[in-house]
Amino acid sequence: MGSIDAFHIPAHETYAYTASKAALHQLTKHLAAQLAPRHITANVIAPGMFPSKMLAGTLEKKGLETMVAPIPLKRLTSDSDMAGTAIYLASKAGAYVTASVLPVDGGYATTL
Repeated sequence: MGSIDAFHIPAHETYAYTASKAALHQLTKHLAAQLAPRHITANVIAPGMFPSKMLAGTLEKKGLETMVAPIPLKRLTSDSDMAGTAIYLASKAGAYVTASVLPVDGGYATTL
């Protein structure tokens, strides 16, 4: 599981988190290239903000309305958003998708 935090410099001092997610994105692309001859795909899902322990403090401090304001779809990422993306990638519909980082963020990455 990647993160949209790997696409930009986040406001918080989450150096290790951001670097590890960026590394995962690159590792996925490298693995995809190596595994493609065996017809194995490798992709990473990069969620945007979603309700979690990691986001709870910021969400409580700033409020939901402020948090979703920069997101074009004006809501947090949901479990069903993530599940749908994983099902797509695991299904025949996603069989020709490889080396991709899929942002599931309501368009937030377009604002960074």
